[in-house]
Amino acid sequence: MAKEAKQTKEKKPAKSTAKRRKTVAIDVFKAWCKGCGICVAFCPKGVLAHDEDGHAYAKNLEACIACMQCELRCPDFAITVITEDRLNAGKGGISHV
Repeated sequence: MAKEAKQTKEKKPAKSTAKRRKTVAIDVFKAWCKGCGICVAFCPKGVLAHDEDGHAYAKNLEACIACMQCELRCPDFAITVITEDRLNAGKGGISHV
């Protein structure tokens, strides 16, 4: 009886129900980027960095979790995070949803 009680109390690892969006690219429109550093500061995974001109670029794209913080926080709308979801949206290509 004691063995049954122990078996029922064992916890199974929780399954993640959240689907991770796959980042394809981070597009920085350098003509609009003023190098303020907001995108670099808000990136939780350290994906973005500054180049020698002060513009943002994707230093470590593989670490991107597509949280969209860089795109949402950019005051100049210079960043677009392109995910598989956006590429496959509808039949017309990229969607800005």
